[in-house]
Amino acid sequence: MTRCLVLALGVAFSAAAAGRPTPVLEALEEELGRSMAVLGKQPQPPYFLSYEITDLQRAEVVASFGTLTSSTEERRRELDIDLRVGDHDFDSTHELRGDRGDHFFDSYSFVEVPVEDDVQAIRGLLWYHTDRRHKRALERFTKVATDVTVKVDEEDRSADLSREEPVQYVEEPQELLVDLAAWEERVRRYSRPFAAHGAILEAGSQLLGLREIRWFVSSEGTRLQTSRLAFRLVLSATTKADDGMELPRYESFFAYDPADLPDDDQVLATVERMIADLEALRRAPLVEPYTGPAILSGRASGVFFHEIFGHRVEGHRQRSEEDAQTFKKMVGEKILPDSFSVVFDPTVERVGAGDLAGYYRYDNQGVAARPVKVVENGVLKRFLMSRKPIEGFPTSNGHGRRAPGFAPVSRQSNLIVEVEGAVSRDELRRMLIERVEAEGKPFGLLFDDIAGGFTFTGRSIPNAFNVIPVMVYRVFPDGRQELVRGVDLIGTPLTAFSKIVAGDDSPAVFNGTCDAESGGVPVAAVSPAILVSQIEVQKQEKSQARPPLLGPPLADPGNTENDLAR
Repeated sequence: MTRCLVLALGVAFSAAAAGRPTPVLEALEEELGRSMAVLGKQPQPPYFLSYEITDLQRAEVVASFGTLTSSTEERRRELDIDLRVGDHDFDSTHELRGDRGDHFFDSYSFVEVPVEDDVQAIRGLLWYHTDRRHKRALERFTKVATDVTVKVDEEDRSADLSREEPVQYVEEPQELLVDLAAWEERVRRYSRPFAAHGAILEAGSQLLGLREIRWFVSSEGTRLQTSRLAFRLVLSATTKADDGMELPRYESFFAYDPADLPDDDQVLATVERMIADLEALRRAPLVEPYTGPAILSGRASGVFFHEIFGHRVEGHRQRSEEDAQTFKKMVGEKILPDSFSVVFDPTVERVGAGDLAGYYRYDNQGVAARPVKVVENGVLKRFLMSRKPIEGFPTSNGHGRRAPGFAPVSRQSNLIVEVEGAVSRDELRRMLIERVEAEGKPFGLLFDDIAGGFTFTGRSIPNAFNVIPVMVYRVFPDGRQELVRGVDLIGTPLTAFSKIVAGDDSPAVFNGTCDAESGGVPVAAVSPAILVSQIEVQKQEKSQARPPLLGPPLADPGNTENDLAR
């Protein structure tokens, strides 16, 4: 299972930068050269070795109901090693079929590294863990060699590592500068209005600032030093309906420069809207299971595409014999309306007024980021590729990604849905009402905001997705709309895709973190609102616990009622 929070095309980055190599990069290069020279004399030497050190610095300020709950800064460095025995065609990372626990094969590892630029200390760690990694790779190479002789022939006999041109890029590390005292006051201010409403059970605001520096070297000659900053402001609140259903409301803002986050007035206006939405959700009627036409807003549509499509075009899934391989044999076939195209482009940093979290210069295998048009005019053309080849796609397209400590696989970046002949928002709504009337339905649905979703891609369980809405409306034939609650958007990928009809001309951005086999990676989805001729919703899970009997003391010490409206 994968779980996610989830234009003009960019261009490939130059292989030159004006930065100076740090001692960390020098330590990696020196020890990599020594390791390959010494281990190269062994009976089974490594044919490929790469080191990556990730320096993560984090500043976080959190408040709840107007009071500060935490204010922290931390920094750590982690080392990942990829050492392979064998050759490009067949090596120690080859899949052991039938061994599900093997997916997280420990030929990749990470270890904590000193945050000080002590070259000898870093080289000492590299020496010790490279030796351990080589011994494990030798053991596993024996296992995979035996595996291929005792099991049926593999469906895909592609190589285990693609051949790529080495690249070199060095940029200056950036500094993470967060005024903690100023942000402590701001997050208090943002969370304070929730305290005046007794039916809000949990509420808070969070500012998170991150700096990531990555150093990557490989035995092929790749040499990288990259740096990036990211800031996220998150607002969250939860209430509970009388029937026990918990009703959350989230808003988040993402930027690479804190100056691009919204100002206080904008944030406080968002808080007031969240409070009003929670009040309305508590009174909203439940929706029974339903099938019929619906509109997904741009944010909802972005998560919809990420879950039902994005994970199923990640290249490694087309090769794994435990995966359902939904689209493997559909290259060259029409899977969407002619007017729809889908691009994954990690080189796009910003669309309109919004930064995109899936932006990066090089992936975690040292391959340059580039735009990948997966669907052109409705036709599936290609997959997202790491350095693990698949039949018909022998090279990477810069999508080998991971969190520290995980083996990189093909992952999504910035998913961008493009629609030719897009209609206006009003026209899309009119089209929805026409379908409701033509089908004799009492209403259609509008999915206005969404929290995230998850999907299943394996063969051993039904291939399905679940998108988790927050704000859903019934749209009646006379144009009225009514807020409802208690539904999850569900379905299977091929059926859901076949029901997409049209898109509007107002793309929206959803930034999030996607958790899958290689850990959590930042991603974005940019999509217009779409009309779907038929969707299916099921009842949402709910708690059996009643709301609190007493009102909270922080709202009114003498209050015994549970009322958002006061």
